[in-house]
Amino acid sequence: MSKKLIRIKDVMDRTGLARSTVYKYIGKGWLPEPIKFGTRISAWVEDEIDACIQELIKRRDMGSV
Repeated sequence: MSKKLIRIKDVMDRTGLARSTVYKYIGKGWLPEPIKFGTRISAWVEDEIDACIQELIKRRDMGSV
């Protein structure tokens, strides 16, 4: 199974969050850590971001958000 990596712009588009908020949520453990390819290049595993979004929807539906 291949995993697709996505860049910060895609994470922002999928979540509707600003760049600074994405990194704030990473610090709080609400979003997964990116994979670092250097000092200025990062990417996220697409499935992990999608799983976080699904978890938030699940929590909302259960009334625990």
